[in-house]
Amino acid sequence: MDNFKRICMWSGPRNISTTMMYSFAQRKDTKVFDEPLYAHYLKNSHAAGYHPGAKEILLKYENSGEKVIEQMLSNQEAPVQFYKQMTHHLLELDRNFMKSVHHILLTRDPKEMLPSFAAVIDHPALADTGYSDHVKLIDYFTINNIPFTVLDSKKVLLNPKEQLEKLCTTLGISFLSAMLEWQKGARQEDGVWAKYRYKNIHNSTGFKPYSSKKEAFPEYLRPLLNECTPYYKRLSKLAL
Repeated sequence: MDNFKRICMWSGPRNISTTMMYSFAQRKDTKVFDEPLYAHYLKNSHAAGYHPGAKEILLKYENSGEKVIEQMLSNQEAPVQFYKQMTHHLLELDRNFMKSVHHILLTRDPKEMLPSFAAVIDHPALADTGYSDHVKLIDYFTINNIPFTVLDSKKVLLNPKEQLEKLCTTLGISFLSAMLEWQKGARQEDGVWAKYRYKNIHNSTGFKPYSSKKEAFPEYLRPLLNECTPYYKRLSKLAL
């Protein structure tokens, strides 16, 4: 074990994961990485058929999840490394590497997430949402005595400073007020998928105030909501 602190934040889609990546990117001791396992996921699932920009992602990024993990564990670019990950990108990868990194599970109420996600991905399924995979990770971490922290997006947006202070304490790093704001615009670490998904974050200069969904929940998504809700309830009980 070296002296580098590697943090994997495992998120579901349409969360505040990119906001969190931008927050950690403000730290001078930290290097951030945007979804390094995305190409592995597209290569080894049916998702390439409906994810925008899939062909470009597969051409530009490492397709082997095993190689991505090797690169991550040997990386020495910065004392603190923040890897923004999607939980469902893990697929069947060997989880043994998880004993060597710090873990955050980032979740969001499916009643708010699903309508947003369905605007990008037509007719999503449970496997696309990350909720069941999050709970599988909790079970794996518990069995193997691997520490982890659960963050709920709503709580973060309601009080970013308090939540980041608590998070930094669990990670064993100092909270920095610089993590609360940033320059408007794109970052060099953004994945090529930013043009499809990052418009809001590129127009932001910090954590946006929480606001609940005003539109009625789409009825066609209700069966999926019923599938996701028990998993989210378990996650939310563990949140900071």
